Amino acid sequence: MNDNNTEPLPKWIKDCKEGCKLTLRVTPRASRSEIVAAEESWLKVRLKAPPVDGKANKELINFVAKLLKVPKKAVGICAGESARLKRIRITGIKPEDFINKVL
Repeated sequence: MNDNNTEPLPKWIKDCKEGCKLTLRVTPRASRSEIVAAEESWLKVRLKAPPVDGKANKELINFVAKLLKVPKKAVGICAGESARLKRIRITGIKPEDFINKVL
């Protein structure tokens, strides 16, 4: 049996030196914050907060940090601060760990 048979990572998650990067499609003003689905190119995430004054971005960081049990400073937005399609980085979490904890 070959232990090197690892499945390729989905397009929405990338391995990086410090952890991983994710591509998210965010929908604000939901009834609760949750991961809805894993699409081919992104994870669909609903956020309770409105997209006003950075509230949705703060909610995204808080939600991901709480979900993974990591400090808020370990989660950051790399791209898309004012867009629904966002790229975030999570320090200290490998892609496989994220997938196992969340999906």
